[in-house]
Amino acid sequence: MATLRSLECLVALVDEGSVTKAAAVLHMSQPALSHQIAALERELGTPVVERLARGVRVTAAGRAVAEEARVALAAASRAVQAGRRVGEGLGGRLRIACAETMTAWLLVPVLRRWRTRWPDVRLDLLEFTSADRMVEHLMADGTDLVVGPEPTATSAHVEVLGREEMVVVTSSGHPFADRESVSVPDLAREPFVHYDPENGMGVWIDQFVAARQTSLTVVLRTRSPRTAAQLAGAGMGVTIVPVSALAGRPSAVVRRLQPRVHRDIVAITMVPSDALVRRFVADLRRRGLPTVDTAARDRSGEDPAAQG
Repeated sequence: MATLRSLECLVALVDEGSVTKAAAVLHMSQPALSHQIAALERELGTPVVERLARGVRVTAAGRAVAEEARVALAAASRAVQAGRRVGEGLGGRLRIACAETMTAWLLVPVLRRWRTRWPDVRLDLLEFTSADRMVEHLMADGTDLVVGPEPTATSAHVEVLGREEMVVVTSSGHPFADRESVSVPDLAREPFVHYDPENGMGVWIDQFVAARQTSLTVVLRTRSPRTAAQLAGAGMGVTIVPVSALAGRPSAVVRRLQPRVHRDIVAITMVPSDALVRRFVADLRRRGLPTVDTAARDRSGEDPAAQG
């Protein structure tokens, strides 16, 4: 196959009209340029130049090849520029997989900043309800970065972004509304809004209560912590959600677990050296996890100011 260098030599020869001038433009020796032209002719099976007593003349075949070569060289130049821009973190595509509760709570401010500062970077976002499913997607090259709770296991690079509190949610008319905190044994005596087994929260809660030798009275299940908070706030029972699930919820009462419980929020990637991944993670770390003052929530469910 013809090389870009040989095509570049032919185009220079057409433009300059002589081997001497073409070689000078390309900063190479005349023999080296002649070698490239000869290799191109062997590839084509036909001469691209005619050797004359004084110089050379490009053949019809040579001019036809040169015309297409200009297109190929321009495309190659654009490819190099695109690679440099992506390498510098100024362009390209970043695929992000996140826990569904993380989008509004954590990612939106960073995504908004990226759209303003780096409009040439394409951002793709997929939401999941399971950290293990996100890691499977990462390992299958379906995403570049995972943001969410820790998975069961992974061989990829993991960075801890911070810790998120797990809280109890119920309705304003529930007895828990008069308490500052709720213990796990307290939960065992209440109708509980649980999660679908495919949701990572469902697995986490089952392990959490089992470790405390407690069982729950499940009245219904959902795939979404945000929906669980809404159902509990509507009086369907009590539930446990991460504070990230509280963004934009309807009226509900939020109480801390006693003792307080947190989980790590992590960023996971296969290529931590990637410029876009590295910058996005740095922005997440710089912003930090938003804080929610659960103790400051009143019975009306109004949110206190949250900072990020």
